[in-house]
Amino acid sequence: MIYRLDDELNIFPPPEDAEEDGLLAVGGDLSPARLVNAYLHGIFPWYNEPPVLWWCPKERFVIFPREIHISASMKKFMRKTDWEVRFDTAFPEVMHACRQLREQEGTWINDDMEEAYGRLFQLGYASSAEVWDGGRLIGGLYGVRIGRCFFGESMFSKAPNASKLALIRLAQVLAEAEFAFIDCQFHTDHLESMGGRYISLKEYTELVRKYGIPG
Repeated sequence: MIYRLDDELNIFPPPEDAEEDGLLAVGGDLSPARLVNAYLHGIFPWYNEPPVLWWCPKERFVIFPREIHISASMKKFMRKTDWEVRFDTAFPEVMHACRQLREQEGTWINDDMEEAYGRLFQLGYASSAEVWDGGRLIGGLYGVRIGRCFFGESMFSKAPNASKLALIRLAQVLAEAEFAFIDCQFHTDHLESMGGRYISLKEYTELVRKYGIPG
């Protein structure tokens, strides 16, 4: 069944009660407290128009940072490129670029989402990886970062290999910091080619419980 959330209480139904397509609940707000609580239960918002829809897929598509796959051609590109990867220096710009990339086909990144995740960033719960060509932002990704779990939200690229480079560098940094996973939310062939794979909701929940300690 699909639950309707109380606007005042920051409570979610059990994640395993989600529909087969992953839809779990409707309503509520995008306050920092609710968003953090959602991610700590494997739940995330994804919607075009209000009300907010909350999702929890029964299978989880993740990349384990140490399993990031770098193709031979990408390794060659990385040796030659002079692009620079930075972290957390242009979070609003990265999120807005992700929005612009998808606006023609419809996007869940609306004004409310930009404002909500901007607040998470200010509180230290969101992060961006950015690819710079000189002073020009040409690619990147953003997501939610809680404890040693990274919940990916979206990426964009204005040049070939830019978003790939952002993801690879992010995975390398997270591997060094012993992060548990990068949550990809949904499967794509592109992410699978870079090392993404399915795990069960049970395994995912256990990882979040173990590594998702805010701090």
